[in-house]
Amino acid sequence: MLPLVVLVLVASLAAGYWLFRDYLNPPQAVELEPDGCDLQKKACRRSLPGGGEMVFEIQPRPIPLVTPLKLRVEVKGVPVRRVEVDFTGLNMNMGYNRPRLKEVAPGRFEAEGYLPVCIRQRMEWQAKVLLYLPGKVVAVPYRFDTIRE
Repeated sequence: MLPLVVLVLVASLAAGYWLFRDYLNPPQAVELEPDGCDLQKKACRRSLPGGGEMVFEIQPRPIPLVTPLKLRVEVKGVPVRRVEVDFTGLNMNMGYNRPRLKEVAPGRFEAEGYLPVCIRQRMEWQAKVLLYLPGKVVAVPYRFDTIRE
C-alpha cells in the first residue's frame, strides 16, 4: 500500500511541475530591438538569435481599429512551443491585449485579434511577437500607428 501512495504522490508532483514549469522556472527572455519594418505596408521578416527566422503579418492593411485582424506568424529553423502577440498602446494604456496563436501547420501560427478604439485621433502601437522556444522566450517588437476615422 505504501509504495502505491508514494508512486501516486511522485506522479502528482511531476505532473504539477510539468503543468506549471513556466511559472516555477521561467524561461530566459531575449528581447530584440524594433527593426523599422512597416506592418502597415507588408509582412515583416526577422532573423532570430541562434538561427532561424520569423515572418509576422497583420491583415487587413492598413491596420484598422475595432475590426477583426488576421494575425499570422511563420517560424523556420527553430522549434516553437507557443506564439502570442502582445499589443500595447505606446501613448495611452489600452489594457491587456495578448491573443495566443494556434498552430495550423508545422511552424505556422494564426489567430484573430483586434485593436480597441481610442479617444486619440492617432495612436501609436507596439505588437510584440512572443516566441516560446525550449528554455527561452524571444520577444520581437514591431511599432506602427493607427488613425481613427
